[in-house]
Amino acid sequence: MTPTEELDRLIGRMTPAERAVALRSLVRDMGDAFPGIESTPGVSGGEPCVVRTRIPVWVLDQARRLGTSEADLLRSYPTLHAEDLANAWAYVRTHREEIDGQIRANEEA
Repeated sequence: MTPTEELDRLIGRMTPAERAVALRSLVRDMGDAFPGIESTPGVSGGEPCVVRTRIPVWVLDQARRLGTSEADLLRSYPTLHAEDLANAWAYVRTHREEIDGQIRANEEA
């Protein structure tokens, strides 16, 4: 049995309260992980990028601030998918100060 199958089996036997405790534990263990967004040392200065690309999240956010539509972003970056933009916007919502700082640093460079 795989770990995922074992987890499914265990969850099925838990009470709602036990599931809530397990969920809190999983969320805490995941830390600052965001699906579809990764920061890799040595890639784009270690800034958070859309997976499979070297497109920093701050670039997409700045383009959006300047009035670029999602449709235009998807046309301009053919490797991006709508899900990638949704992941980027979720990251921006929870890391606003970080993204603002990256935009400022780029403008000052």
